[in-house]
Amino acid sequence: MRFFRQSMIGLFLAAVTLGLMVYAAQIVGSAVQDRMARETKAPAARERVFAVNVRQAEEQTEIPVLETFGEVQSRRTLELRAAVGGRVLSLSDRFEDGGTVQAGDVLLRIDRADAQAALDRLQADLADAEAEARDAARVLVLERDELTAAGEQAGLREKAYQRQVDLQSRGVGTSAAVETAELAASSARQAVLARRQSLTQAEARIDQATTRIARARIAVSEAERKLADTTLIAPFDGTLGATSVVAGRLVNANERLADLIDTTDLEVSFVVSTAQYARLLDADGVLIRAPVTATLDVSGVDLVAEGTLRRASATAGSGQTGRLLFAGLERPLGFQPGDFVTLRVQEPALENVVRLPAAAVDASNTVLVIGESDRLEQLSVDLVRRQGDDVLVRGAGLQGREVVEARTPLLGAGVAVRPLRRDAPAVDAPAMVELTEERRAKLIAFVEGNERMPQEAKARMLARLAEPEVPVEIVERLESRMRG
Repeated sequence: MRFFRQSMIGLFLAAVTLGLMVYAAQIVGSAVQDRMARETKAPAARERVFAVNVRQAEEQTEIPVLETFGEVQSRRTLELRAAVGGRVLSLSDRFEDGGTVQAGDVLLRIDRADAQAALDRLQADLADAEAEARDAARVLVLERDELTAAGEQAGLREKAYQRQVDLQSRGVGTSAAVETAELAASSARQAVLARRQSLTQAEARIDQATTRIARARIAVSEAERKLADTTLIAPFDGTLGATSVVAGRLVNANERLADLIDTTDLEVSFVVSTAQYARLLDADGVLIRAPVTATLDVSGVDLVAEGTLRRASATAGSGQTGRLLFAGLERPLGFQPGDFVTLRVQEPALENVVRLPAAAVDASNTVLVIGESDRLEQLSVDLVRRQGDDVLVRGAGLQGREVVEARTPLLGAGVAVRPLRRDAPAVDAPAMVELTEERRAKLIAFVEGNERMPQEAKARMLARLAEPEVPVEIVERLESRMRG
């Protein structure tokens, strides 16, 4: 009987549970149907506002800087070559790569024995030519005297002939005497002609002697020059490089011995485009004397030298474009020929231009400015010059407007933005107070005894209280809790 009663109770409870489950399923099903049958409404969309950095456009005068690269070179570089061949007898102590020499220093000497012997021979030839000239001069004097004597004798013979003719006309003389006198006069005239011919030869001998002396002197001068060329002398102050000779070595004529470089007179050669070159010309088409700054990076230490533009190359160069310019350097301390440097050339000043970040201008030369209700407006500008990460622009209505510093694909005309201005007032720093040791100890003890404060917050608070100055806000909050 007891078993039957417990079985009926179990069946009753199972039936009640099953009924409740069916009822719950019916309620959930009807709720789902009501939700699905209900019309859904999309939530109202909110406009997205972008935060942008802005800069106020201000027209001013800017000096553009042209940045390029160039190579340092010396304005005076001389190849030292042997003018004559021979053996090197001696070298200067400074004749070495990197040796510094002064103008007039003797760099090396070549054996001068052969050159001295050649000079002695030519000087002897000159002495012979001068002696020949003196002998010719004496002969010329004698020939002139003989010509004078022959002329006098011819005059006497002519007078004798005329006297015989006169005697014959008076019937005193004979025809034989007249003929004899005439023959004698003719012979005297013939002797005069012979003396004239001898005088002409003497004069020609004088001319030949003069020419011989001139040639001998030229030969002596050339020999003296060759003798002087056996000694190599520095023509100007400089530094030696690429030395390739030692004492005792045989050198050939015109052999390269070293290079002499003036390291105090340096200039930089660099290439610019034709457009950049045109900006460096004045109204008359003459290259301006623009200031130049050359920078050489040496292990993180910059060597800087100032200078000015000097000249432009006459030709563009075969297979090259642009223009080759040269800038002189003043006091190029630490610079050497062959250094590769960075050049900054100051161009003529530009007036009424606005400097903006390069990211503010797009490919179509437009910028975004802040309009009414903080919405963006698009404004066209003229790109005047690029300066590294900045650009110089001009535009109608740009003066005084707030320009977006960096454009992104999300920004465009009509987009609402929140301008972030550089000149916005900064948030004031919290007031600080310097605590006494007693007051600091009380605050630290209160924090350490607070069981409700998390350990991380407690550590931060103790670190702030250990500083020399503590924010007034923290001190006032802790003391208010201590009073409690």
